[in-house]
Amino acid sequence: MAQIPAEVEPSPFGLLARRGILFVVSGPSGVGKDAVLHAYAGNPAAPDRGVTTTTRLPRPGEQAGVDYHFLSPEEFANLRAAGGFLESAEVHGHWYGTPRAWIEERLQTGRDVIVNIDVQGARSIRAAKPDAATIFLLPPSWEELERRLRLRATDAEEEIQRRLVNARGELAERDHYRYWVVNDVVQEAVASLAAIVTAERCRADRWRPLSA
Repeated sequence: MAQIPAEVEPSPFGLLARRGILFVVSGPSGVGKDAVLHAYAGNPAAPDRGVTTTTRLPRPGEQAGVDYHFLSPEEFANLRAAGGFLESAEVHGHWYGTPRAWIEERLQTGRDVIVNIDVQGARSIRAAKPDAATIFLLPPSWEELERRLRLRATDAEEEIQRRLVNARGELAERDHYRYWVVNDVVQEAVASLAAIVTAERCRADRWRPLSA
């Protein structure tokens, strides 16, 4: 007997297949997006983690292909011109982009993908994929956001000030997201993120008959 693919489930109404869901996580610089997503990655039910491509240099401890795909500005520009990104934007003086082929392949086979995308990129994603589940990560306070940026100790004061200025504009975008998660305690934020993923997977409009 042929096996039913993992993304297909039997029901009283016949076999149903769920479309792959793209989860988009955004938030101001320093809010802890990477920390939350790294912690969530240990959950066996977590979506596949999409790795962003960037032109900035790696920070201490970051691994190429795990945290980011690091490209030179010339390599990034060539890939962008070839349509290799689902979205791309210049943020804090560096380019960031979401690889198109890797994500499309997984969504088409019913696998879910979660990506860390800045607010500019998220605007492009909402236009291209209106069914994406968008999640905005908020700091518990402005003072805590500034403290985290300084505690990171990887940026010069000029860069910190630029990120703080940009953070106000990024926070103003929160009303365009479907979900808000406050990152006060990382594990609590992870639990909220996991609950959102479960809820989105249970939405009736995410499913279709296998023959469709």
